[in-house]
Parts: sequence; C-alpha cells; structure tokens
Amino acid sequence: MLRIEVAPEKKKSMSKFEKSRWAGSEFSRNYRDEANIYLPFRSQFIEITKSFYEYFISQNTEARVLDLGCGDGLFIQELLKSFTPAKVTLVDGSNEMLEAAKERLGSQANFNFTRASFQELLTNDPLNENFDFIYSSLAIHHLPFDEKIKLYAYIHKRLSPGGHFVHYDVVVSPTEKLEKWYLLLWRQWIKEHPAKERRGKLLGIPDQYKSNQDNIPDTLKAQLEALNKIGFNDVNCFFKCGIFSLFGGRK
Repeated sequence: MLRIEVAPEKKKSMSKFEKSRWAGSEFSRNYRDEANIYLPFRSQFIEITKSFYEYFISQNTEARVLDLGCGDGLFIQELLKSFTPAKVTLVDGSNEMLEAAKERLGSQANFNFTRASFQELLTNDPLNENFDFIYSSLAIHHLPFDEKIKLYAYIHKRLSPGGHFVHYDVVVSPTEKLEKWYLLLWRQWIKEHPAKERRGKLLGIPDQYKSNQDNIPDTLKAQLEALNKIGFNDVNCFFKCGIFSLFGGRK
C-alpha cells in the first residue's frame, strides 16, 4: 500500500503498524478508492502476475497462496477469476483493509484472513504452514533495507520447495536523472486518467511519495542481489514501468 502523506520527520526504523495511518479507516478507504487512478499500469501488473501463476503454479491442484499486505483483496479476486487454489491466506496489518477484503471476496472455507503486521510475522509468526505462491503488493517498501532482507528470508522459509515469490512494489532508480524522468512519466499517467475535477489533487502524489519518509524504497538491483543471497533461484525482474517493478524468485 503506497503511502502518499508527508511525514513530519524521518524515521530511523519502521514504526509499529498500529501507530501508522494504515490502521485508520479513512486513510485506508481513500487508498482503495483512488489506487486504480494513480498507480500506473496496475491492471497490467496484475495480469502479468496471473500469467506467471498460470505458467508456474496452476498445474498444482493443491496450491496454497499467501498474499502479504493484501489490502482490499483485489489481487486475489482477480486471481480467482481464472484459477482455483486449494487454500488462500490473506494477511494485512489493517483491520479496515481485511474487512474490505472479506467484503470483496466473501466467506469461503478455503480462505484464511489474518491480521498481522510484518513486525508480527517476524517476531511472533501466526502462520503455521508453507505456501506454493507468495505475493506482495506495494507494502514492503515501507521497511528499511535490513528489515526487507529479514522479511525476504521469512518468505523464503515459508515457501514450499519449488514455490515462487512475486513482489510488486516501488524501487529507487539507479540515478537521479532516471528518477526525475520516471516521476514525470508517473505524473503524465495521472494526468491522462482521472476526471478533471480530481486531477489537481492527484497530480501531487508523486511528489508526496518522494517527500514521505515512511516510504523507504531500495534499488531493484540491491533487492535482487538480496534474494539471490538468501537462496532464491530464478531471481529476476518480470515487468517494470518507471519506479514500479514486478520481481521475485523461486525456492
């Protein structure tokens, strides 16, 4: 979930989720209502992930899927339009988001909704099983790099042998010039998509993203190297548009 508010001061480490704005219902609702407008090629990122799932996972009729930072459950809803995993676990630190996911997806016997922050996964893991496919969207960039590595190691541990991790998130550009161009592309996307009466508000989102020090993205290169060191195989970037990247690997 991409935070767009300007933080009052720089945080040296990630704060407890319960103290963040994602724990508040109004902030979470605003994100849900506007994400499709200000996230470039969001539907394409989802379709490519579904293609990945079809190619690598769909033959497994007993596949177990984990969505880390599931938000309102949009990805799982889209996945279920084409595939029927045996079990789906959705994890989010926001009660508001989990309730929205339950409303979107309905109650099914093979669904498990778990309220847990990344901190809680790392310190008091509530999950007692492994998964064949782990997905995360626009959430891990809130962690400083050392905690990203810990979470990636946790994900590797929670994957079944041969299981895959796919991560859709923002990354830091390797140079300042590229970063400026990528942010320009982002503004152009926003300008072309929302209704005119909302354009003024939403065009400021890329600058707010850069100013908000709760956002702590790292370079794609550094994260791919981290996945390799942890022990992931077939590590690669699967799709990229500006600062938005889809990448991951196999256990």
